[in-house]
Amino acid sequence: MNKKRSHSAYFPCGQSRREFVWQMGSGFAGLALTDLLTQDNFFNQLAHAETKKETNSSFNPLAPKPPQVKPRAKACIFLMMNGAPSQVDTFDYKPILKKYAGKSLPKDKKYINSGGRRVGYLTPEWRKFKRGGKSGLLVSDYFPHVRQHADKLCVLNSCHTDSHAHGSALVAMNTGKTFIGRPSLGSWAVYGLGNENDSLPGYVVILDKRGGPISGQPNWASGFMPATYSGTLFRPVGDPILDLKGPQHLSRQAQRSQLDLLAQLNQKHLDQRPGAHQLAARIKSYELAYRMQAATPEAVDLSQESEHTLEMYGIGKKPTDEYGRNCLIARRLVERGVRFIQLYSGGGHLEETWDAHAGIESNHGQHAPEVDQPIAALLTDLQQRGMLDDTLIVWGGEFGRMPFSEGKNAPGRNHNPYGFSMWLAGGGVQGGINYGKTDELGFEAVENKIHLHDLHATILHIMGLDHERLTYFHQGRDESLTDVGGRVIKDILA
Repeated sequence: MNKKRSHSAYFPCGQSRREFVWQMGSGFAGLALTDLLTQDNFFNQLAHAETKKETNSSFNPLAPKPPQVKPRAKACIFLMMNGAPSQVDTFDYKPILKKYAGKSLPKDKKYINSGGRRVGYLTPEWRKFKRGGKSGLLVSDYFPHVRQHADKLCVLNSCHTDSHAHGSALVAMNTGKTFIGRPSLGSWAVYGLGNENDSLPGYVVILDKRGGPISGQPNWASGFMPATYSGTLFRPVGDPILDLKGPQHLSRQAQRSQLDLLAQLNQKHLDQRPGAHQLAARIKSYELAYRMQAATPEAVDLSQESEHTLEMYGIGKKPTDEYGRNCLIARRLVERGVRFIQLYSGGGHLEETWDAHAGIESNHGQHAPEVDQPIAALLTDLQQRGMLDDTLIVWGGEFGRMPFSEGKNAPGRNHNPYGFSMWLAGGGVQGGINYGKTDELGFEAVENKIHLHDLHATILHIMGLDHERLTYFHQGRDESLTDVGGRVIKDILA
């Protein structure tokens, strides 16, 4: 038989004793939870600081930010040689390979055969090395134009990385890790410093017309950061950005009215949710897209350049036209305040990239002439305009190549993550020097070894960012580009 519950079992608030005790207990647990979340910086991610007088409508994720350390460069142009150039054929001269040509790799060299490819015999450089500039830096005949700028180059001969495979090694070179889902180097730079032009993206990527890297979009993505910090793809031919002009039936005034209405609706939503920066960032991205319709065509309009400049970059002739255009666009973007630009040479797979399995001469003999003159022109142009001192140039691939061939009488070389070369120029870096060494064969880094975390830490430092302080709170952890490793290579800084 059901008995009617006594009113005395309820408190004046209308709760039973059990409900009161349950809520009281949950409240104490909530206090503990609040303390744990505070320690994890959870509330700081959502907090809206009135003292900063930063409203949702004024929040701009790409606004210029003060550097964390004294900057040497305002911008970075990363010249990515997709597919991995051979260090012993370009910037790391190993004369002993002539002496031991045709012999096997010594047994004390620990080599993991990636891809099960045939292991051949030690093979000397395919083109001669010659000295350049007052420094006498050795550069091979694959780069005769770049060699004229030897006194500007800081060649890092002791780089090493964590993967033999193109896809994961490219992702690592761009994001610091071999797995997908982390912000790229350019994203970290723009997140930390913002952009100096509110009508252009802070981070631009231009691919090779033959295709992009096999690991694709994760190489320039913002990972767990807002999409605002992702790289904006510029096409190497035709209109740099699809739909840049907008629909023909819609005037600029009509577009402006649509954006204003959308902003009003979003602002009503934001007013009820202080600190909702993700939506505020999206509103800003709409505004940026609108301004880009006017600013981008002018930024990439090479008709404004002199005939001498176009000729210097090799524009209008083969094989330099495409990469020459991209290098010149990079200079124009840097002039207009774009923070980070990455230019890819080599697209698709195998011989369409610098992946010289079939033959060094046939591969590098195709790709090096495409980029040699344009890169040299970029260095000349930046210096003449007084921009090289505050623009950092980075050149390299995802790894290097072996000092031995891929079989008997085979002219190609397999992947080498153990030791390879990259170079830096401008941005307060010492020129005309080699830093670090591989062994006598060019197989592995042995002196002043440079992991990709060290490279990233140094690039960030040059741009005014501390790789240990530049963090982003994600899933209960302060994430960084270099994670728990990395050191700034201070010996190369002027």
